Amino acid sequence: MENLLTTPIINGTSIMDVLTVEFIASAVGSVLTAIIILIVGFTVGGWVSRRIENIGRNHKHLDETLFIFLGNIVRYVIIGFSFLFVLNTFGVQTTSVVAIIGAASLAIGLALQGTLSNIAAGVMIIFFRPIKLGDFVTIDDESGTVKAINLNYIEMASIGNVQIIIPNSEVWGNTIVNYSVYPQRRAEWTIGVGYGANLADAERAIIDTIMADPRSLSDPEPFIQVNNLNASSVDFLVRVWCARTDYFQYQADMTRKVKEALDAAGIDIPFPTRTMIMAKDDD
Repeated sequence: MENLLTTPIINGTSIMDVLTVEFIASAVGSVLTAIIILIVGFTVGGWVSRRIENIGRNHKHLDETLFIFLGNIVRYVIIGFSFLFVLNTFGVQTTSVVAIIGAASLAIGLALQGTLSNIAAGVMIIFFRPIKLGDFVTIDDESGTVKAINLNYIEMASIGNVQIIIPNSEVWGNTIVNYSVYPQRRAEWTIGVGYGANLADAERAIIDTIMADPRSLSDPEPFIQVNNLNASSVDFLVRVWCARTDYFQYQADMTRKVKEALDAAGIDIPFPTRTMIMAKDDD
């Protein structure tokens, strides 16, 4: 029994040494120190993360998503260093641990190439900000309002308020049409009148009706011109600028108002017609 108690088990330490008061006190002290380090690490990491996130929330000209991402990165870095300090407390060589983590990261990276490509694309989206929360965009033929930007995907709400999830790799690798960047948009209509209509009167009725609306902008200057001689109509191309937020309703309202103005002016808006000649068989 005595030989068993004196047999070295770890680094020359025997069971007898482990059972000493000094060893137990040292072990308990190391455990308490580790717990304190972890508590401090998680607390400091969370506090710093919230402070960074608040910078984005409190300054409207800054992108909140970017600061949330930076806050999470800083938090995980602080927690990671806390674990390294804990390992040092127990006498573990952290250099070998870092090497093992590096090798494991390489293996995991090879196994999760698709997921990592989404994360890499998410980092690029967050840093370069081609889209922001609240933007109305079209990506890969999907249109909607951006609701969330995560490291793996973005979430959009369609015009019909249907959730759309697009992986970040497809977002970053596709053409992004962002309708929310510039404050003004150009509305465009093609309006046809009959060949017998007075073109000057028709042009005046169209442009006066549109420019009478307070949403129509005179700068840049509105544009109206005969653009096409169709089979049954003379087509005017009309372009007028408006505020981005008014665009969809403005374009629809002007289509109706122009139709009513042309009707009131007695100007015909033609539609395709077809003449049928019935031939009778003599037999």
